Parts: sequence; C-alpha cells; structure tokens
Amino acid sequence: MSKPVITITGETITRERIEELLAEQALLAFEECDFTQADLSRLNLQDCSFANCAVLEASFYAANLARTRWRRCRGGHADFEAADLVDARFEACDLNNASWRRTKLASCSFRGCKLTGASFEEVSQLGLSFEDCLLVGADLRRMSFRKAKLVGLDFADADLAGCDFREAVFEGGSLRDAHIKDTRFEQADLREADVGGLKLSNAKQFAGATISPRQAAELVRAMGLNVA
Repeated sequence: MSKPVITITGETITRERIEELLAEQALLAFEECDFTQADLSRLNLQDCSFANCAVLEASFYAANLARTRWRRCRGGHADFEAADLVDARFEACDLNNASWRRTKLASCSFRGCKLTGASFEEVSQLGLSFEDCLLVGADLRRMSFRKAKLVGLDFADADLAGCDFREAVFEGGSLRDAHIKDTRFEQADLREADVGGLKLSNAKQFAGATISPRQAAELVRAMGLNVA
C-alpha cells in the first residue's frame, strides 16, 4: 500500500518541523520551502521531493536521501557528507561549494546543475552521472568516468588528480586549467572539449586519445614549444 503524500509549501523548515511531519508516515513534498542552515542530519527523508527550495548551509550529514528528487533548489555550502543519495535526482539546482564527502551517490544524477567548488571526496559513485553541469573548481579526485559520455561538463580549474577518463567521450565542455596529476585519458575522445591551459607533464596520460589539430597546437604551446 502506497503512502499518502503531504505537500508543504512556503514554510521555513526546522528539524522539529521535519520530525513532526515524518511522524505522519507519509511521503513529503516540499515546495518553495526554506531550509537555510537547518540541521537535518541523520534523518530518514527517503523518497521526499524538493522543488524551488532554499537549502543553503543546511546539514544533511548521514541522512537517508535515497530516491529523493530535487528541482531548482539553491543549496550553496550545503553539507551532504556521508548521506545516502542512491538513485537521487538533481535538476537545475545551484549547489555551489556543497560537500558530498563520503556520500553514497550510486545511480544518482545531476542535470543542469551548478556544482562550482563542490567536494566529491571519497564518494561511492557506481552509476553516477552528470549532464550540462558546472564543476568549475570542484574536487573530483580519483573519480571514474571511464567509458562515460560526458555532455556539457565544465571541469575548468577542477582537481581531477587520479581520475579515470579512459575511453570517455567529451561532448562539449571544458578541461581548461584543470589539475590532471595522474589522470588517465587513454583512448578518450577530447575533440569537442576545451583543453586550454592543461599541464601536459606525461604524454602517456593521453595515449591513444583523439584530439583535433587545434587542440594539438594548444597542448604543444603549453609545453613551451612554438608551432610554426
């Protein structure tokens, strides 16, 4: 038997209010609510939905957010550390500088999101996907994008150290000035990506990768050589 749905609109939400709502044993749908700086750590918010909500600096530490849906939410500096976000969906959200450290992001998707400066340290990511997202200056160290189709992802100035982009296909997007120590791009298709400013210290990182003549000239210039 499916749970009833309670829609909460335009409220300022506190932890006490959430606990009161959770006692109703219903699915919660929040619309235009304000969670700014709320402490929602360790709460079970599985299957809840959030639309046009403010979650700036809110704490979802170790919360159960599996199968949640987020649309057009604003969550600068929100803390999702150690949360369960398996099969969650984020669409058109501004989550700049949010912390996703040690978060379970299996089968989670981000579409049209701003994730500038976000930290994805030590996340569980099987099936995680990004599309048309700003990841400028984000910490994505050691994440795997192997064989992924990467559509419109801006990795400018991002820390991609140890990431795996083998056989990935870049459809637009940018790697400009990204940090790529020990990053692997073997067999990747980079022709549509902006690769300006990359520090090419080890050519083996790009063995078998496909780039355009213009990109080749940019990479050579980055090595201090002149293309005549």
